[in-house]
Amino acid sequence: MIEISVNGNLEKAMRVLKRKLIREGVFKELKSRRFYEKPSEKKKRKNKESVKKRRKEVDRAKRFAA
Repeated sequence: MIEISVNGNLEKAMRVLKRKLIREGVFKELKSRRFYEKPSEKKKRKNKESVKKRRKEVDRAKRFAA
């Protein structure tokens, strides 16, 4: 459940909503479901994403440790 208060500024509320949806991965999910993805391609993509995520975590840890 997403709660957004408008307070008279609709454009700002739209920007906040869009940012929250992007953070939650809604747009990415919609884009991926647009076309059928073969199971083998899905597996490769998931593996690639996990490697990228691990690399990011290691880089972040190195940056804060130094």
